[in-house]
Amino acid sequence: MCSRALKRSGGVELVAAALLLLSVSGCSCMDVTVSSKINALNGTTVKIPCTFTSCYRMDATKFAMNWTYQESLNDTEEMFMTYFRKKGMVPLRSDRFGDRVTFAGVLEKNDLSITLSDVQLDDEGFYNCYVRNPPDRNQGHGVIELIVVTELPPPKDSTIAVAIGASVGGLLALLILSMVIVKCLRRHRKPELISEEKMEEEGKLEAEGVAEEGTKQP
Repeated sequence: MCSRALKRSGGVELVAAALLLLSVSGCSCMDVTVSSKINALNGTTVKIPCTFTSCYRMDATKFAMNWTYQESLNDTEEMFMTYFRKKGMVPLRSDRFGDRVTFAGVLEKNDLSITLSDVQLDDEGFYNCYVRNPPDRNQGHGVIELIVVTELPPPKDSTIAVAIGASVGGLLALLILSMVIVKCLRRHRKPELISEEKMEEEGKLEAEGVAEEGTKQP
């Protein structure tokens, strides 16, 4: 009886220790989803998306989030937007962006996207989306490379390709049709040629027969 009681108490202690460990360690399933590269036309407005998933619902008293900018991956990061518990997502004063950055996401849907208006060539670089949602221990991090272009590539015009394909297809169809017609004509002409040859041979034989009969008569 004593041994069984000891085994049971030992099993309870192990389960309690495991539960305690899980409660202390917490869940670690933070994941940030971003686009690795975004092309933006100079002078236009571009949306830079960032969303996250976590084991826990967002707690406004513990949630933390920052947007930073880097000219290159080796440069110092410049914070231009952050989250305040009472104000939510707030753009920070920035000589680079001014008031051109606005929050375009929905916190309740784990959407932390931003929009950058009047895109300039100097805006090209790397944008970092940092997220922390306790009690999830891991910090989420996404990096987006913004490429600013002065003109968009012309749309691919498929009209010429379609026209060329149609003309080539039409020529092939005509070629095949002409080959079929020629083949049919040849098939019809062969019997005629054979019959003409037979008629000529028969005419020659008749003429020879008449000639032989003429020579036989005195």
